[in-house]
Amino acid sequence: MNAIGFRLGMLFLFMAGSLFAIEALAKISDDIPLAPGYGKLAYKLPAIGSYKLPSLGKAADGEVLDEYGNKQSLHALLRGEGRNKYSLLSFIYSNCSDINGCPLTSNVFYKIKSAMRRDASLANHLRLLSLSFDPQRDTPEVMRLYAANFKYAGNRGEWRFLTTASLDFLQPILQSYHQDIQRNLSVNGSSSGDISHILRVFLIDPDFNIRNIYSVSFLHADLIINDLKTLLIAHEKDGENKPQKTGSSVSLLSQPGDNKDGYEESSYTTNSKALTKRTEKGKEADLLAIAKKPPLGLPKLAEKIVSSLSKEKIILGRKLFFDRRLSLNNTVSCAMCHVPEQGFSSNEVSMAIGIEGRSVRRNSPSIYNVAYATRLFHDGREQRLEQQIWGPLLAKNEMGNPSVGFVIQKISQLVEYQQAFANAFDKRGINMLTVGEALASYQRTLLSADSAFDRWYFAHQENTLSTSAKRGFAIFTGKGKCSSCHNINKTFALFTDNKMHNTGIGYQHSMGKTNLEKERIVLAPGVFIDVDQKLIETLGEKPPADLGLYEITQNPADRWKYKTPSLRNVTLTAPYMHDGSISTLEKVVDFYNKGGVKNEVLDPLIKPLNLSASEREDLVVFLQSLTGSNVDTLVADAFSTPVGDIAHSDRSTAKRFDHE
Repeated sequence: MNAIGFRLGMLFLFMAGSLFAIEALAKISDDIPLAPGYGKLAYKLPAIGSYKLPSLGKAADGEVLDEYGNKQSLHALLRGEGRNKYSLLSFIYSNCSDINGCPLTSNVFYKIKSAMRRDASLANHLRLLSLSFDPQRDTPEVMRLYAANFKYAGNRGEWRFLTTASLDFLQPILQSYHQDIQRNLSVNGSSSGDISHILRVFLIDPDFNIRNIYSVSFLHADLIINDLKTLLIAHEKDGENKPQKTGSSVSLLSQPGDNKDGYEESSYTTNSKALTKRTEKGKEADLLAIAKKPPLGLPKLAEKIVSSLSKEKIILGRKLFFDRRLSLNNTVSCAMCHVPEQGFSSNEVSMAIGIEGRSVRRNSPSIYNVAYATRLFHDGREQRLEQQIWGPLLAKNEMGNPSVGFVIQKISQLVEYQQAFANAFDKRGINMLTVGEALASYQRTLLSADSAFDRWYFAHQENTLSTSAKRGFAIFTGKGKCSSCHNINKTFALFTDNKMHNTGIGYQHSMGKTNLEKERIVLAPGVFIDVDQKLIETLGEKPPADLGLYEITQNPADRWKYKTPSLRNVTLTAPYMHDGSISTLEKVVDFYNKGGVKNEVLDPLIKPLNLSASEREDLVVFLQSLTGSNVDTLVADAFSTPVGDIAHSDRSTAKRFDHE
């Protein structure tokens, strides 16, 4: 078998990932013993968190080329976009024929990448980097083609294939990582294409500390994942490797409670967070100071708003926001639809759910930076936060209260609120205005910016944004025309025009437009069936019509118009659109790239964009750079607040307890 055929054969077998593939590899390799990484571990791993991985030194920097030929700092790639991640760095070359060399590394990385598809926590905290030993042969185009062999591992998680411009750029990197190589020469002195080297894979933490080095005997997917989870536990306990402001902003607290990743697999296990973990991570922040001096990238709040705020009002509003007693049956709070660790939105349902499981027909919008909103609700029906709160409080399918007076009376009977309102509002008492003002005060302090983009664009810190994100920004403001609605000014960026637009999503769903003949229904982990769409439509009630702004104005030109959301922290706030019908940023970009959904009142700004695959990828990378650096501060502050619950001492509920 020639070298090319051997290599392609091995790649095919790696993608198969079965015992049969391993046996076949053994035959192809002429009975060379396979490394442990190809099979199951022969020993039991130590318990996660039962050991430590001290730093083995610093990971060096260097200039590399990505798959598209863009110059990148190795440290910038290790730092990455959007999250505080660990990295696995391997040195390989594409035509390696040593089955226990580069192919082993790629096989183990493939297994880890497949695990990322099933485990959101793993995908959120690890990236894979493969850097070529052979820049003369492994050009960016070759590395891009090499990467295509592993696409079957799924899209979740990041795996980059890198090279260098020449041996001159490669050599100092190799020396820093103690990677000695020797090129084998033929009898006439020409290179045979083989490179002798010692296989090493480096596990690197977010502060560029090398935490483990894996050789052939110890390179195994299960062992690496075990080490990573051990480091993450240590991170949570000790607060080590705190996010740095030198790269993309990160969040360790903003993650779905249980995002159901891998639910289609029979091996699925829940990732649901225990409620006790919430209070352990709580730390009260100075929210008033944030409102007085918004983070980089946001404008100053109006003086009238700032002067109306006080520490007492903010603390009171935060308490009300998390109090389940504000709903009719004491079960639903504002925070149960605007979940702090889920971007103050809800990642786990496309449309909100109110008391007694009643369906709400729209997605829970994020309330980050809501202080700047001039229109509230997806249909823009309110203009002030003080007024907005009464919508969900009184809606039958949200918090279910029968009247304003009912809510005021209920709060007034809770002893803990009587003095709190007196202190916050100078004895104005508990009434419709003070309840609205308290809740508005808290929400106006949820200002989040100072993202990697802000530091690059407004603070002119060139190295805070990757080349890919910079290309994405050029598309965002140019060919993609995104900034037409998601505005960026010279000194600040709200990423919204606060206007209403028809993109076709509302039209498509209201008119029952779908291209699906069958819909896959998940019955249980790993169990699903394909059901005819027509059959589904005959069952239960049809989804309620949603005409957007038209329902407020009754103007036919306003059909299916919805408010432009801000894109700040957009990575944290999936699913997207007013009805939560699009699950990922990649799919959102695809939707706009196709020009939305045609209808007679489609916004004239919505047109096909003709973006290439690489342009769409760069655009997503840019969007991932918009996560604010203070997200965890705001989430931890929210976690410091007790969840309001019914108690025997509450006069409004005492009779209910007496009868039970």
